[in-house]
Amino acid sequence: MKQTLLQSWQDSSWPTIKSTQPLATGDGVIDERSFNTIEVDELFDHVNHAATIAGQGVLYRSLVQPLAELEPIKAKQQAVEELRANPALKEQLERIVQQAVDNEKNFYLLLFGEFLGSFGTAREAHEIEGYGYLQYKRGIRFMLELVEQIESIDTPNSAYLQDIFNKIKAFAESRAYSLMQGPVYIGEEAIQSKEQRKGSFSPAIIFKPRLFKPLLISVFVGAVWALAHFFPSDMFKVSVEAIPTAAIFFVPLLLAYLPIVGGFDRDSCIIPLRNEFKKSPEVAETLDALGQLDELLSFINFADGFGGNMVLPELLDAPHHRINLADARNPVLGKQNPAYVGNDFVLDDDKLVLVTGPNSGGKTAFCKTVTQIQLLAQIGCYVPAQSATLTVADRIFYQAPEISHLDDGEGRFGTELKRTKDIFLATTAKSLVALDELSEGTTFEEKMESSSNVLNGFYRKGNSTLLITHNHQLVDHFVAQGIGLPKQVEFANDAPTYKLVPGISRVSHADRVAKKIGFSKEDIDNYLADSQ
Repeated sequence: MKQTLLQSWQDSSWPTIKSTQPLATGDGVIDERSFNTIEVDELFDHVNHAATIAGQGVLYRSLVQPLAELEPIKAKQQAVEELRANPALKEQLERIVQQAVDNEKNFYLLLFGEFLGSFGTAREAHEIEGYGYLQYKRGIRFMLELVEQIESIDTPNSAYLQDIFNKIKAFAESRAYSLMQGPVYIGEEAIQSKEQRKGSFSPAIIFKPRLFKPLLISVFVGAVWALAHFFPSDMFKVSVEAIPTAAIFFVPLLLAYLPIVGGFDRDSCIIPLRNEFKKSPEVAETLDALGQLDELLSFINFADGFGGNMVLPELLDAPHHRINLADARNPVLGKQNPAYVGNDFVLDDDKLVLVTGPNSGGKTAFCKTVTQIQLLAQIGCYVPAQSATLTVADRIFYQAPEISHLDDGEGRFGTELKRTKDIFLATTAKSLVALDELSEGTTFEEKMESSSNVLNGFYRKGNSTLLITHNHQLVDHFVAQGIGLPKQVEFANDAPTYKLVPGISRVSHADRVAKKIGFSKEDIDNYLADSQ
């Protein structure tokens, strides 16, 4: 079960959007290395249209730990479709989210704020001045109003939205909600809610978030009256002459009242209550539910603002991974870019695609397009394509060359091979694997043999595998065996078209790239001539 946002913030000084971490290799859909290679952080920045901190946190968590089951993803898609089909419901939820934007920080300040003391002045967003009464009232109001707003809306039809609504409504039955509603009773042993207090006759202090307590002040005035009545003195006579004498008696009492009462409420009431709210499963579920609503609206806003065809993928249930994309564009590079070239891509029973072509032709961008679209599909989001049909991948891996570390003792070849082994052992027939070159850091003959062994292993496992390679001899080897689909990036007039077409690229464009960056043979010769 996924960690709630509030759980992920427990050791933080303030809520952070990117608090979720990738799981270990084999434990989740993507691991840390694939997370970095697929550039999920950048993908989040382009998909993110969530307005609340909770919404952005939920969206980021979805991308870091995407769903691996078909039915939960379909449920999210159905919720998005209901919001599309029901503008009135969408507008109501947008109002709730917008109000939450204005108020949720008050709740986070209550939970995570730093108390400055009686006379401190707050200069930062996370600081609480005074005794915390104002912050407490504003913070609990955010949660109480969220429940009230959801209860005022008709129950939606989709199961995913119903579940979100039920989570928020269920908060109204929790102890945390009762404590927020008040009154709160402070006894010798514990803090009690109104419901828990029923039938109890043990002494308790009623906490209300205000410094001046009418009952306490009444007791104080009554005590003063009793003193005046039974021990007459000039200080109790209302006259100009008596003011200095009365001041000597009353001012110290007032100065003592503020820190005693305020300090007691802060240390014995507000701080224990906020600690309880931070650890409350019901509070955590309610915040997550708000984030889930905001995430769904973010999907719609992402699709509306992308600039091009966007579609909710059709999800299949199949024994091995399949994917069929029409006019697929990269979710990052294609956003608001009408000149971006889309590609069709079908991977069905063949299971292995071998992509060749010169540098800067679009091979890596294409493989990231496929993996990023797969990832977006598995969070229930729209994808940039004219049409998309795919299965749910239990693992999404992307391996790219990595420089070896000084302490690994294996060199580049061994370092990469260990990574490939970890991926191989974690995959199944339902996995999607992208490999950017294989067996770097060894001789050509050893590279051919090792790469052939590895690809044969993935092919026999039955998952979908994409290989980016400059090694056309390796591709020839597999094509000769009738294994794999050879694809190449298209060039026209010595320039890339960014289209993926059938075939094997056997042309090197190294000199063109070297000239482009100013480091061709001619550039080197000119540099040496100028330096003499």
